[in-house]
Amino acid sequence: MHGGDWRSESAYQQISKAEAADLAWEWLRRDREYHEDFRALVSSEQSNATPDHFRRKWGLTFRS
Repeated sequence: MHGGDWRSESAYQQISKAEAADLAWEWLRRDREYHEDFRALVSSEQSNATPDHFRRKWGLTFRS
């Protein structure tokens, strides 16, 4: 499920084998706000966000 043209049907021939994390990533990689938040986090001097805040906001924290 990584890479490829996400608009192409052939890129999703393996969708029946996808796990929840694969589908979540497909959602996030299309989300403009996620990309903006990620860029802000990476350039931390421009952001008040913390990695923990980022993970919680985007559901990237999992219970053990």
